[in-house]
Amino acid sequence: MELSEPKFPSKPRPKQAILAKIFHWNNLIALLLMLTSGLQIYNANPVFGGREGWHFPDLFLLGGWLAGGRHFHFAAMWLFGLNLLFYGIYIAVTRRWLHRFFSNSDRLVLLKGQNQKRKNYALHRLAYTLIIPVLLIALLTGLGMYKPVQFHWIADLFGSWQGLRVAHFISVPTFVIFSIIHSLLGLKVGGKRLTESMFW
Repeated sequence: MELSEPKFPSKPRPKQAILAKIFHWNNLIALLLMLTSGLQIYNANPVFGGREGWHFPDLFLLGGWLAGGRHFHFAAMWLFGLNLLFYGIYIAVTRRWLHRFFSNSDRLVLLKGQNQKRKNYALHRLAYTLIIPVLLIALLTGLGMYKPVQFHWIADLFGSWQGLRVAHFISVPTFVIFSIIHSLLGLKVGGKRLTESMFW
């Protein structure tokens, strides 16, 4: 008689608030639209090398031409900006900010802690905190290019129009890198179930 291996019940998927899922989906959609339409705008006048500079393949572009790319980009910018605004209100009202951002206890854990899982949580909050100024720079520089006459002072903050464009361009790969780190740390802390729970 063969003995069957004992079956252990699988862990339930963590439960996330419906608003948290909506915010994540809105972010994903807005970022994909902004990234692909932004590359369409970039190709019309590359930040580096002028019109003869390197261009991105059509496969990664959205909008068909400069004006089409701008329409998609600025529409997605409003979705992204409003989503961040409402998310900020949400974490303030629910007091989630108390355990979302990097704190002095997290700093001590990274310097002296021995618990690797606790360190992963601290790194997650550190990444979550560091991305805030990047998002603000992306939105501020984007607004400066969207309305250059009305917000000419934004270009002045970055030294010139080209400085504004470079800062906006650099914010994109920075956020993409953050998204990858954010996802990997999420997998390390809570596994596939945690990542899935943020969307489904």
